[in-house]
Amino acid sequence: MVKWIQPGYEAASQSGGPIRNVTEDQPTQESRRQAAKAVRFAVGATFTAEPAAPALRFWSKRFKGDFEVRFAPYNQLLQTLHDPAGEFAANASGLNLMLARIEDLGQFGRLDEGSLRLIGENVDHLAEALAAAAPGFASPVLLVVCAPSAAFQSGPGAAFHQEQAAKLKAALEGIRNLAVTGWQDLDAAYPVSAAINEEGERLGRIPYTDEYFAALATAAVRHWDALTRPPYKAIAVDCDNTLWAGICGEDGPEHVRLDLAHLGLQELLLKQRDAGMVLTMVSKNNERDVLETFAAHPEFPLRPEHFAAWRINWQPKEDNLADLAGELNLGLDSFIFIDDNPKECAEVSDAAPEVLTIPLPADPAQTRAFLERIWAFDHPVITEEDRKRSESYAKGRDFASEVRSAASLDDFIAKLGLAVNVTALRPETLPRAAQLTQRTNQFNTTTIRRTEAGIERLIDDPAWQVYTATVADRFGEYGVTALLVMERRESELRIDSFMLSCRVLGRGVEHQIMRFAGRAAFDLGLETVAVDYTASARNAPASQFLDSIPGGRVESVNGSRKYRFNAAGLQSLTWSPAASGTGQSARGPHQAPVRRFSDYAALATGLGTAKQVLDALRSEFSGGASTAAEGAPATETEARLTRIWAELLRRPQPAAADNFFDLGGHSLLAVLLLMRIKEEFGVELSVDDVYSATLTLSGLAGMIDAAMLGGDDEYEQLVRKLEGMSDEEVQALLEQAESEQQALE
Repeated sequence: MVKWIQPGYEAASQSGGPIRNVTEDQPTQESRRQAAKAVRFAVGATFTAEPAAPALRFWSKRFKGDFEVRFAPYNQLLQTLHDPAGEFAANASGLNLMLARIEDLGQFGRLDEGSLRLIGENVDHLAEALAAAAPGFASPVLLVVCAPSAAFQSGPGAAFHQEQAAKLKAALEGIRNLAVTGWQDLDAAYPVSAAINEEGERLGRIPYTDEYFAALATAAVRHWDALTRPPYKAIAVDCDNTLWAGICGEDGPEHVRLDLAHLGLQELLLKQRDAGMVLTMVSKNNERDVLETFAAHPEFPLRPEHFAAWRINWQPKEDNLADLAGELNLGLDSFIFIDDNPKECAEVSDAAPEVLTIPLPADPAQTRAFLERIWAFDHPVITEEDRKRSESYAKGRDFASEVRSAASLDDFIAKLGLAVNVTALRPETLPRAAQLTQRTNQFNTTTIRRTEAGIERLIDDPAWQVYTATVADRFGEYGVTALLVMERRESELRIDSFMLSCRVLGRGVEHQIMRFAGRAAFDLGLETVAVDYTASARNAPASQFLDSIPGGRVESVNGSRKYRFNAAGLQSLTWSPAASGTGQSARGPHQAPVRRFSDYAALATGLGTAKQVLDALRSEFSGGASTAAEGAPATETEARLTRIWAELLRRPQPAAADNFFDLGGHSLLAVLLLMRIKEEFGVELSVDDVYSATLTLSGLAGMIDAAMLGGDDEYEQLVRKLEGMSDEEVQALLEQAESEQQALE
């Protein structure tokens, strides 16, 4: 049992603790069942984190999904990690988001030696609990070590905070199903004008501004998107005014320039290549001019050998992209296309909408920041196979070249030296196995996507067997390129999933793996190997292979197909290259994109910063003030307050006579309302000022006006003075004030 020293917290509000929306934090059994199939963001934090919910829901709309946002009990991270019925354990599909401030793991508000020692001990306990619990969750965990308070940033607390954060991150490095990021990373990706909210901290343990909560929510959704979307695999890039400044065919290869913007792009492309992306060039140019440009500029980080293929000619770029997709055996929806020319980008988008087209900013100075905001470049997991991918494609080119020039294909295959090694899944290959389920589209019998935790649960079941295969031939080693998931049944061995990387298709690897499956069934005393097949937009090569195996029986089951083969017969399966037929056109009638989101370029432009996200979020309810005569705002203060109420209450038309709590307000929203009033008007009100069953919007606006005039006493004196004056005297006073204002202007 992990020892947990519960921090001692002082009262954070007039009610003696953090102000919470209790009704939203207590899920019912029915709500849990309803959310089981939805994307859920389960949030646990050492502080009041509910202000992140609006931004999470905002992103839900952008991704055309329905995010279920749940919050674990306040400041109970260890309990949440250990609870088998807790929010993290119950999250079947989504992200477990853990937000922690180092200082919150001690005694609130104290920086003495005893409290710092307590923080250090609790950091150790948190690391131990996370390392034990995260691999077992169905949904991955993202731990964000959040920014320290102003008090902790100054004095001895700052160095201690960084030391403990570094210790926590180091202790959790390499833990499966877990990612850790710090406040510095968040600041780099989503800098905010002000992060700390001391008023919110005092009122309800809400330590951050709305902008910072928007940054936290955006970073979490971005991480979830990178983990779950079908990955992009190749980048096609233009040359002139994209890879370099200038036009090599007109200026001359030696006269083009590498300025900071283009240097940033080349460096990014190299990092993407190291992360497993395949680089290609698509340029309307003379090939000789482009190659001479590289030769004339040894300072370019990118070299021709970094590109797996290119199409440098005067053909339409969408046609060249299709040719590249065919050569590399990739689908067009695996490509990202980068170009500085808006016209070329528009033509590619129209002709090949499955390609992610990214037009570079008109101002090159914005290029680096813009590219950093492209979510499609994110790679949360990078395996050894990713680092070798470009090299593998180069080997594939050599393979294809020798096949074309061989006098006899049978003689070529005999000399290929193909070696396929099938082994039971090992812990070190688990990340690659999960990645294969996410990345493999063409030779994939069912396209079932699995996480590391999901695969590990299969391994723990004695009825299931999971194998990986490494492949090598005389051209080199290709690493782990196949995954086989099988279930032992009473009368047959069922292949639940069989997938093979497109890098090793067409060499007989699939035949050797099916021979292995036949032997495995025979060893278990089973006569039949059954293979489930579910058609997708891209996996025709898998069905073509299954159809080519002699002696198979096929039946339709609920819209899918089940193939059955004699186990003994599979053990003599051989490859006939002429009949294998596992190729597939890169473009075809079944090539419909299946991505839930693809407009990453527009996102980087319009929602690339936390402030843009916050402004867009607030604007959703800011334009709907009541137009009824009895409900319309009577003053500027009422109009501004109406926008705040609309946003917090998610109601488009609050009226001047409405009561905050009658419209659904609660204690947490009351605190957020006070924080927004301070932000908008520079006025500090207390919880008692707004916590009233009779206070209306117009009444609250009057309190704000009174406070801005200098306080209640001064306001009341002015009212009494005006009440004792005649209409003529009031009019004269107003005219005098207007005259004085004009003189000042």
